[in-house]
Amino acid sequence: MQELSLIQFLAVAALPLLFAITVHEVAHGWVALRLGDPTAKMMGRLTLNPVRHIDPVGTVLLPLSLILLSKLAGTPPFVFGWAKPVPVTWENLRSPKRDMALVALAGPLSNLLMAILWALVVKTGYLLGAGPVGIPLILMGSFGILFNLVLMVLNLVPVPPLDGGRILTSLLPGPLAWQVGRLEPYGLIIILVLLATGLLWSILGPIIYWFNMLLHTVFGL
Repeated sequence: MQELSLIQFLAVAALPLLFAITVHEVAHGWVALRLGDPTAKMMGRLTLNPVRHIDPVGTVLLPLSLILLSKLAGTPPFVFGWAKPVPVTWENLRSPKRDMALVALAGPLSNLLMAILWALVVKTGYLLGAGPVGIPLILMGSFGILFNLVLMVLNLVPVPPLDGGRILTSLLPGPLAWQVGRLEPYGLIIILVLLATGLLWSILGPIIYWFNMLLHTVFGL
């Protein structure tokens, strides 16, 4: 992928990043609604309007800071962020323990679906050729694939409050689930420390790379 200036990077990366985070949260709320909990719908969170989901730190400040730091350091950009969590009232779910796992799983699955859709965008860009439309589509689609695969794999890490942690607590018996749930106030700190040390990326990186290569192979990119 060609070297981009900061302005060029933001121009082609902003939309895929916003969609990756927004659709992830909407998916949680939509599945919760289907399983009996209308909380997200009543609070106006079942919308693709990113304003309803933006967290000032997780959606704006942190991603922009990471982009700027990577540009200053001359390293490939790594973007990490989050939106405001969609509220779920677990008591409203028809089968709370099982349904919370399904609600949690909906977010990563939506990212996988979006990665596939962005792969189609890249394919379209290649078919249009190296022109004023084709190149932006290729760049935007490539970022869309990457952002969604990172969010999918990262959110499946079994540490609350990530989706993987909620899936794990839904599968574990009560006492063990309670013990794992106690990590939730410290979960984000744990993830950030693991990311900063490079340990988490050394584990997740090969998984993300495998999914990325799979999409490139399937769609002939």
